[in-house]
Amino acid sequence: MPCATELTNTTGHVTRARIEPVGRRLLTVVRVEDVTPHYRRIVLGGPEVEGFSFARFACGDHVKVVVPDEATGDIVLPQPTPQGPRLPDGSRPVMRDYTVRAWDGERCELTLDFVVHEHGPAGRWAARAAAGDRIGVLGPRGHVLFPQNYPVYLAVGDATALPAIARLLEELPEGARAVAFVAVADGEEQDLAVRAGSELTWVPQASGALEAAVRSWRAPHDGDWFAFAAGEAGVMTAIRRYLRHEVGLPKEQVDVDGYWKAGVAGLDHHTVTVGDD
Repeated sequence: MPCATELTNTTGHVTRARIEPVGRRLLTVVRVEDVTPHYRRIVLGGPEVEGFSFARFACGDHVKVVVPDEATGDIVLPQPTPQGPRLPDGSRPVMRDYTVRAWDGERCELTLDFVVHEHGPAGRWAARAAAGDRIGVLGPRGHVLFPQNYPVYLAVGDATALPAIARLLEELPEGARAVAFVAVADGEEQDLAVRAGSELTWVPQASGALEAAVRSWRAPHDGDWFAFAAGEAGVMTAIRRYLRHEVGLPKEQVDVDGYWKAGVAGLDHHTVTVGDD
């Protein structure tokens, strides 16, 4: 029996698939890898990983993580309600979204990448995580499967989009090439798998640098390409506006997401709008 349901998009456009019911799992840390000084890769497994839903080339798919209570070490998974996930006492749980970095169907292992820091429970947990530790994982609640019929893919983002962009580079359709621009802090560049013919450019974390990099790229004149971008909402709004209204890329060939918003803590990125025209 397979330990996951794996989906593939065979259409020529973005396809969305809803998952019911949303998975609720307690998973165990299998191993930990420090990718950069502030980026940690954590591989999860355990009996409850069975049935995990994975979609190839759905590069932005994510799960919600519930880390142990820092005082008690307990993990309380919320229950679904009409008002959204709730804890037994009716309160809202503290959860954070993390992109599915990789899925190993043979080992039944889920990989998530964490930015390590001390100003949030998930970052603090990741900094101390070791094999045998446990974490709660909810979802994914759906898939956004990218089309696989384009010869060229543009991928743009900041450090929060790195797992998604890495997946896009790794899971490119046969014969396609990618052009990626990623803004990270000095020393946080990663050794990503870049297929022959594809390009990856690291961009400084300076104001306007990511949009400037996108504007410098000479897009194919025939319009036969697909664009994915994710990161800070204000930056993504400007990049989407450029792609749609200056380059003229059709709406169905653009997928842009605001993962976070400057000055707003604990933001639910599902509520962020970066443009829909």
